[in-house]
Amino acid sequence: MTIRVLLADDQALLRSAFRVLVDSEPDMEVVGEASDGAEAVRLAKEERADVVLMDIRMPGTDGLAATRMISADPTLAHVRVVILTTFEVDDYVVQSLRAGASGFLGKGSEPDELLSAIRVAAGGEALLSPTATKGLIARFLAQGDGADDRDPARAERLDALTVREREVLVQVAGGHSNDEIAERLEVSPLTVKTHVNRAMSKLGARDRAQLVVIAYESGLVRPRVE
Repeated sequence: MTIRVLLADDQALLRSAFRVLVDSEPDMEVVGEASDGAEAVRLAKEERADVVLMDIRMPGTDGLAATRMISADPTLAHVRVVILTTFEVDDYVVQSLRAGASGFLGKGSEPDELLSAIRVAAGGEALLSPTATKGLIARFLAQGDGADDRDPARAERLDALTVREREVLVQVAGGHSNDEIAERLEVSPLTVKTHVNRAMSKLGARDRAQLVVIAYESGLVRPRVE
């Protein structure tokens, strides 16, 4: 299947560069370009995009608001948003993950990293910038109001998970792949995938990135202090 990619950035030159790169790959194609968030949401629907490369800072409707709109629209449940930002560790990154983004990538990333990010997001995996550490999301989720910032409703929803699903969720929040989790828990990767899918269904998570956010906001996993 061909991955349908939508480019959302207010810089036309940057969009052109991304288009050339994406269209050069046999398994993906650019289906539209947007200069602001509102246009990105509209084109995501019209062009049936699979992945949106979303600049977080745009005039009018910014990338954060557009991500929230896409995440809240049931007709766009299949769309994955990858946030593009110059500043990988600012508060907007955390807000974008909470808003429903599958991950983020620095604009200075190598071409291969960008293409890999598109494939990872399209596959429903959680995406962290290759230059970010696995604990980055946790550290920034810890900013703000601390324990009071966690969502009590999500904490209650964890009651629906089995013991094994909780164990798998902890491993997912640690940034581990299905194969790594399988090795740690001494089960098959297929079994891990089943537990992950069930946890996503029970918690209403769009993808693994949202599982990570829920794990920390619910208090199941505590931010790592380094």
